[in-house]
Amino acid sequence: MKFNKLAIALGATVLSGAAAAEFSANIGATSNYVWRGVTQTDDAAAVSGGLDYAHESGFYAGTWASNVDFDDDTTAEVDVYGGFANQIDVGSGLGYDVGVIYYWYPGGDDINFTEVQGSLSYGPFKGGVNYIVDSDVDDSSDTNDVFVDGDIYYYLGASFDVAETWTIGGTVGYFDFDEDGKNDIDTSYAHYQLDIGKSAGDLGDFTFSISSADGESGDSSTKVFVAWGKTFD
Repeated sequence: MKFNKLAIALGATVLSGAAAAEFSANIGATSNYVWRGVTQTDDAAAVSGGLDYAHESGFYAGTWASNVDFDDDTTAEVDVYGGFANQIDVGSGLGYDVGVIYYWYPGGDDINFTEVQGSLSYGPFKGGVNYIVDSDVDDSSDTNDVFVDGDIYYYLGASFDVAETWTIGGTVGYFDFDEDGKNDIDTSYAHYQLDIGKSAGDLGDFTFSISSADGESGDSSTKVFVAWGKTFD
């Protein structure tokens, strides 16, 4: 999901079920909206915002929106998601997150899609899988640069506190496309990202990122971008 986009850093936000039920809102801005190693804004800036609900049981739901730049008609993205995130055994430190994400592109030409996702985390480490279960794309068309049923994304990431208000983290991901829906063209690719985060208290959080993807992604240039985000409880 593109979630609260300070999670541009690791591509997802795990919502803890340890606290009482609550609503929260978030806003963010980035010099380049990069998702799974590929710019979503033609290397331009993006502004985003979202609303979330989290229950002490681990249930969460929310929505998030951002500008994008795919073509003249597709200029916005709206994500709607829900799931469960908690610890497998209280005090074990081993957490899980399972859910569903719907990606809606108002004005887009049938490019909306739905993923189911699952992840495990332990301490600073996290790994997960996202699987596209439904896509509006016609599999019989030329779909080399869009998503179809059966596409799978795998990732591993970690984030470490290196000082009182500083973190450093990284992500390695692989987008494995269903070649039956891609005209037998190998467009699967890997991507890599390094993130340095700085918490500024009431002013929000800042992230400096370097991202690179394999040439098969169609966007293989190294991306250097900065992001800011703030959550309101």
